[in-house]
Amino acid sequence: MMNRQSQSLSKAFLFALIVTGLLSAATSFANNVHTTKPFSGVKVNGGTATHSKQGSKNILTLSDDFKVPDTPAPHWQVVDSKGNTYLLQRLMIKGDKLNKTITVPSYVKDIAKVQIWCAFAETLLGEAAFETTVK
Repeated sequence: MMNRQSQSLSKAFLFALIVTGLLSAATSFANNVHTTKPFSGVKVNGGTATHSKQGSKNILTLSDDFKVPDTPAPHWQVVDSKGNTYLLQRLMIKGDKLNKTITVPSYVKDIAKVQIWCAFAETLLGEAAFETTVK
C-alpha cells in the first residue's frame, strides 16, 4: 500500500505528464497554422488570412474582422514563391454568403501571398503576405 507522500508524488508526476502532453500538442498545432500580415490595398485594408492543414489539404480562412470590398466580383487569389498567381473562388457565393474558408487546389505548391482580386475589373483590391512561404 502506498503512503500519502508516494501518492502525492505519483499524482504530481501524472499531472506533469498531462501538462507536458498538452503543451506539446498545442505547440504542434500552432506550428501548422500561419497568419498573414493585414491586407493592404485600394479596396481591402485590414483583416488577415490564416493557412492551416487538414490532412494533405491546404486551407485558407479569412479573419472575422475582414471586410468584403464593395466591388462586383471579388475573388480569392494566391501568389506562390515564384510569383505565379492562381485565381480561385469568388468571395461571395449564392445568397450573399461569404466564402470565408477555401481549400487551395493541390496544383498550388506553396503560398507567399493571399490577394483579393476583382475579376470584373481585373484589379488587385488588396493583398496580405505570409512571413514565410507556406506549403
